[in-house]
Amino acid sequence: MELKQYETVFILTPVLSDTQMKDAVDKFRNILKEGGAEIVNEETWGLRKLAYEIQHKSTGFYTLFEFKANPEFIASLETEYRRDEKVLRFLTLALDKHAIEFNERRRKGDFNKKEDKKEEAAS
Repeated sequence: MELKQYETVFILTPVLSDTQMKDAVDKFRNILKEGGAEIVNEETWGLRKLAYEIQHKSTGFYTLFEFKANPEFIASLETEYRRDEKVLRFLTLALDKHAIEFNERRRKGDFNKKEDKKEEAAS
């Protein structure tokens, strides 16, 4: 079966220590690898303010994984998110060709370069 490209963002509870947070991220990285997923990109966004309170918490640790996997794997990944009490929220999206191209350009910093040029021209 053909692999599709996905990105998943999950928010961990802010009461975790740095070690616990890294262990939780490692757990989900291992779930992806054991499920045959190929991780394309991983970003840790750190502690951020939530748009609204979740379980009486106003902040959370954000992590993003971009990966290629069989579509059947997504249900088992999301089951693991639901079972883990450390996960406040998660969202997994299938990426189309435009989103994949956008993410590649974002990782290369194409969008920041344009802003730098504008700032240089203004000075």
